[in-house]
Amino acid sequence: MADHFFSPEARLDLFEIWDYIAEDNISAADRVVLEIKDAITMLSMNPELGHVRKDLTSKSVRFWPVYSYLIIYNPATQPLEVVRILSGYRDLTVLLA
Repeated sequence: MADHFFSPEARLDLFEIWDYIAEDNISAADRVVLEIKDAITMLSMNPELGHVRKDLTSKSVRFWPVYSYLIIYNPATQPLEVVRILSGYRDLTVLLA
């Protein structure tokens, strides 16, 4: 049984992250995606590790940074639901509304 699953938006986010980085460096894109996936595996074993960000959303999700990206997940789900994976440079309030 899987320890996590991606929402359709999070799956697309991960693909877009890889695609954006791969324009310049495919091996860097692979490394970043692998580190994001490793962090998600760690979070699935310790879902309370992330941070609550009431300044960004009132939803009951938590945030975990990997480089300039934020893994946004629902700690109450089994398996762990990855809701979004977004760049911290984007307007997160709008994207999470």
